[in-house]
Amino acid sequence: MANYRRGRINDEMQKEVAQILREVKDPRVSGAFVSVIAAEVTPDLKYAKIYYSYLNHSDPKEVARGLKAASGYIRREISTRMNLRITPELTFIRDNSIAHGAHIAQLLNGITFSEDFGEETSEEKSDD
Repeated sequence: MANYRRGRINDEMQKEVAQILREVKDPRVSGAFVSVIAAEVTPDLKYAKIYYSYLNHSDPKEVARGLKAASGYIRREISTRMNLRITPELTFIRDNSIAHGAHIAQLLNGITFSEDFGEETSEEKSDD
């Protein structure tokens, strides 16, 4: 299978799973504001890794259990919405890149520069 086709399937899978997650009635999933970061389908289309992040400060284990419990419903909905010969088995993987990026941004915002940094001293000015 061509690599560009897999890329299109990954993008479509990400969009569809994101829409389906809004319809899930499990409070562990709907209350956590889960967002799909990426989807990665294997070349044989039998397995798919769904990378997710969530906004609510819920227990990460509870959110993972909720997604695992809803995976059958999500897979069934994907089979009806996407025109694939094989509907992949879903594996949900928590993605910490957004939280990690926010932490780095917070650290960078906390850096202070001294006033004399970058200014010439009086000796350097007299040499010119």
